Amino acid sequence: MESDEFDPAHRQASYDVRFEWGPVGAAALSGCSYAVVVDVLSFTTSVTVAVERGIEVFPFRWRNARAKELAMRVGATLAVGRFEALAFEGRHVSLSPASLQRAGDLTKLVLPSPNGSTICDAIADDGAEVVAASLRNRHAVAAHLAREAWSRGRTSTVAVVAAGERWPDDTLRPCAEDLWGAGAVLAALVDLGVDGLSPEARMAERAFRAVAADLPDELRSCASGRELVNKGFADDVDVAAGLDDTDVVPLLRDGSFTAAPS
Repeated sequence: MESDEFDPAHRQASYDVRFEWGPVGAAALSGCSYAVVVDVLSFTTSVTVAVERGIEVFPFRWRNARAKELAMRVGATLAVGRFEALAFEGRHVSLSPASLQRAGDLTKLVLPSPNGSTICDAIADDGAEVVAASLRNRHAVAAHLAREAWSRGRTSTVAVVAAGERWPDDTLRPCAEDLWGAGAVLAALVDLGVDGLSPEARMAERAFRAVAADLPDELRSCASGRELVNKGFADDVDVAAGLDDTDVVPLLRDGSFTAAPS
């Protein structure tokens, strides 16, 4: 969708810091200087873990022939599905952040994800600087934004986009973990003295603060967390719950995520 198809009020244009859901929400917030994409279980957590290890990550929507072609062209490893990785006894990496922590030597990775990567590509095409955020690096992301977007008297606009999940009919399923992840970044921005949050952004901030003291348990208990635990991927939930475990800030530049200069 084009930005002029949205009611102006829905674009939250009166505020410097905005929050929305999914690809359509990202389109509604187009035109911001910076965009933070949050997909806690598990795309942006996996990107954070990979970039922390020095791996260049190429996001891709689907694991298909085009993804294989991209991997061959850039000399990257193509991540497999979670269950496929299990079948190979952990010898392949997947969207699982725990598998990325255990992986051997990797320098480049094509990481398919139908939710987070789709949003990243769309926002990048709009010209915004795209940052991958998770609970693991939320303070580092906020500090990067505070330094880059509001330093030296500048005033910039920031869109924080929760990726969400999909229902079986392919409609957006807003999910607790992405609300909390987005809220975690927003709470860190507020703690650093940033104001100008929209009511939608304030809502996400407060949602995070409400669960922050019990975050690991809450993450395991939410619908997406239970889904992964029940399927044998509890380690992924635990990795995702590591609040402020890293200072890495993955930036999307020329089609791949690498670490922002510190």
